[in-house]
Amino acid sequence: MDGAHDMGGVKWSGPVQPEPNEPVFHAEWERRAFAITLAMGMPGGWNIDMSRFAREDRPHEDYLSKSYYHIWLAGLERLMLERDLIAPDEIEAGKALHPAKPMAKTLTPDGVAGMLHRGGPTERDARHPARFAAGDRIRAKMIHPPTHTRLPRYVRGHVGVIERVLGCHVFPDSNATGAGENPQWLYTVTFDGRELWGETSDAKLEVSVDAWEPYLERA
Repeated sequence: MDGAHDMGGVKWSGPVQPEPNEPVFHAEWERRAFAITLAMGMPGGWNIDMSRFAREDRPHEDYLSKSYYHIWLAGLERLMLERDLIAPDEIEAGKALHPAKPMAKTLTPDGVAGMLHRGGPTERDARHPARFAAGDRIRAKMIHPPTHTRLPRYVRGHVGVIERVLGCHVFPDSNATGAGENPQWLYTVTFDGRELWGETSDAKLEVSVDAWEPYLERA
């Protein structure tokens, strides 16, 4: 989707100002928000792309007014509300007000290490040959999907070159809506900076983007 989260290369976002020696978490509540979001994926039954969309799908002013982990917490609240795991009055109160819902699966403390070690592999068996090969010139399609996508706006409509073929992977655009994994070929595509931002761009600048096959067409 087109939203405030997709701010790479847009003029209004300004330069990136890295924080020197930035810690992983700035406060204990951020650590807890991260942990709870991961843990709730098991009883909640949502996937990583649904989780990303829940964080992205909010008005510009709301998204930009929140810090990184405020956005994670807001996304988790939305996912839980949509599945009736919590009630709106509990969000307001900041605590449980109703009996806990029975869950088929939960993440226990002794299962955390195993879950983190397994991760969430996305590679799947290919159902058809790859359409593109390393060295092919392609154009990123000019798309504006209404839900989650991994194709950034700043490369849409621009020509690049296939750098690597990465195999067949879960397609986030369908996975985010519950329409199935719909595995698609994934490629690393390299774009010249001048192709993306014109002649004023650094002549040595190249940007590599991992892009699924439905995002691409031959140039």
